Amino acid sequence: MSTRIGVDIGGTFTDLVYYDDSTGIVVVTKVPTTSSGPEIGCMNAVKTGVPREVLESAGYFLHGTTVGLNALLERRGATVGMLTTAGFRDVLEIGRGSRREPYNVFWRPREPLVRRALRRPVRQRITYDGTVQRSLERQDVLDSLEVFRSAGVTAVAVVFLHSYANPDHELEVEQILRDSGFDGHISLSHRISGEYRDYERASTTVIDAFVRTRMSGYLDHISTALDGDGFTGNCLMTRSGGGSLTFSEAQKRPFETIMSGPVAGAEGAAELSRRVGISHLITADVGGTSFDAALVVDGRTRVLHEGEIDGMPVQSAWVDVRSIGAGGGSVAAVDVGGFLTVGPESTGADPGPACYGRGGDRPTVTDAAFFLGMLGRGALASGLALDRAAAEKALALVGQQLDRSPEQVAKGIIAIAGNHMASLIRELTIEQGHDPRGFTLLPFGGAGPMMGTQIARELDLDRILVPPHAGNFSAWGLLGSDLLRTRARTRVLPVTPEAVTEVRGIVRELVTLVQADDGAPAGTDDSVEVSLDMRFYGQEYTLAIAMRGDETAEQLAEKFRDVYRRTYGGVLAASVEIVNIRVSRRRVLPARVEKHQYEAFGTAVPAECFSFAEDRYRDFRQVHRGDLIPDERHAGPAIVYEPTTTTYVDSGFDYGVDVHGCLALERNGG
Repeated sequence: MSTRIGVDIGGTFTDLVYYDDSTGIVVVTKVPTTSSGPEIGCMNAVKTGVPREVLESAGYFLHGTTVGLNALLERRGATVGMLTTAGFRDVLEIGRGSRREPYNVFWRPREPLVRRALRRPVRQRITYDGTVQRSLERQDVLDSLEVFRSAGVTAVAVVFLHSYANPDHELEVEQILRDSGFDGHISLSHRISGEYRDYERASTTVIDAFVRTRMSGYLDHISTALDGDGFTGNCLMTRSGGGSLTFSEAQKRPFETIMSGPVAGAEGAAELSRRVGISHLITADVGGTSFDAALVVDGRTRVLHEGEIDGMPVQSAWVDVRSIGAGGGSVAAVDVGGFLTVGPESTGADPGPACYGRGGDRPTVTDAAFFLGMLGRGALASGLALDRAAAEKALALVGQQLDRSPEQVAKGIIAIAGNHMASLIRELTIEQGHDPRGFTLLPFGGAGPMMGTQIARELDLDRILVPPHAGNFSAWGLLGSDLLRTRARTRVLPVTPEAVTEVRGIVRELVTLVQADDGAPAGTDDSVEVSLDMRFYGQEYTLAIAMRGDETAEQLAEKFRDVYRRTYGGVLAASVEIVNIRVSRRRVLPARVEKHQYEAFGTAVPAECFSFAEDRYRDFRQVHRGDLIPDERHAGPAIVYEPTTTTYVDSGFDYGVDVHGCLALERNGG
């Protein structure tokens, strides 16, 4: 059976989608996130939305979460000790020697995850080519272990210079620690990264050690709960670089899951792009806490080989998703200069916006939208009915400080939030050489379709595509997360026949690693891809070049020059060298044949709503998505309801459901 369940945990709501392989039906559920224990909210969603018989017969449980990300942001993780080459204990603080805010004289970097007293030097040295220059001093490790024990260290990160070229000393330290009775987690940098750049590798290894305990316990809790409810299928988790990995591997390599939650929506957008034949998409995921955006170009997301969290580099595959604190729960306030601001602070799931009626008294984006009529009658998922009087009261508090009416404050909040979102998208498009007007906007999340026409107007976009079950789209994106395993190794080599022979040997080693048995489901298509990071001699940065098994050194060098010429407009008169070898294995999950169904209600009575295009209140047609006939177009304005989100169609846009089940909005010049 390829029946599968996807659960995505957000800051305000936990979303579930399950696909029943026997019927093709897709079912969605949205429940409040339990901030005190996200695994509880995850299982609440399963118990609420998935019948017992479906759970027992399901083949896959796919999960996306920000547990690791939140552990880093909130600094709630293991007490970590670090062993590193003598002379390099301060690499986490020195970093690249740059200031994140060069013009702020009061700027101070955040404290490293490992305080200096627990960053212990070990006398040893391995050179860049793997030669042992100085043997490991065993006593340094034993002395450090005594310090760790007295400080309550529960995880150790081992980061030695050039261990990617020769890991013997790191392996020796691991054996010493185990023989001496240390039973906590041990993260070895050559297993974590396998690439050069000591600061980035050290940061990634420490992050892995910091979040491993929390992530391991979290996944164990979910696995045990699913087993107790009769689930016998495969548990998978989304990777920061796209694709998924098994729970068991996620527990061993938690740093690969730091951006697990936001990536699911971007990967779902790429899958949808290929399905509907729209090659260029801008994703706009507006949840309760944040706004996440990414680009899909030619049906693929942009994958980087390094990310960053709270100023700390993570040397891992990373879908280029950008985030800001601008969601439905983002708080509006007046700053010291007397100006209206929106975000990044959020009310979260509890108490939530004032209109939730749970004790919140500060105005948010949701309060502003509901007050202006953008959410129609205000009936949200999970049976939540919004309170307009509470929203007006919260808006009035800010209005008193600005000498403005609640309506003026609400319009300002929506305008500012839309501008923040558009500015982030400009970073992804204009600042990277893309014209956003050549893209289609794909808004999703609980508040994405509500903000779609606002963002489109800011960016001068003509087309918006609201996917099926848009409020749970990130959870839907999980359903297509093929199993993906990647490994990389640094070898700086000139492109010569001898070097290519050495590279092929390394490729064989990496292929063995990515194909190792990890408990992943069998019987699916399996493919292996190899790429080389290459550059001209003397350069710092590289380009990724796909490698086939039969290419000669001359062919690889010429392929690099072709890509370089297309990228930069010319080539250099210099020799070419290889820097990193990368291998990935993709195991494709069974295909899905989905049926997206919505209940028909009949057209509702028009209601008054504020039109930003016309700068006035006017009647908006109220319609349920299940009442729209495919390929039939309607003129806006309108409010389109569905179980997990509401789409605000402002004046100047036509709308209708296309043959793929997407709600398509197009500018009509009005």
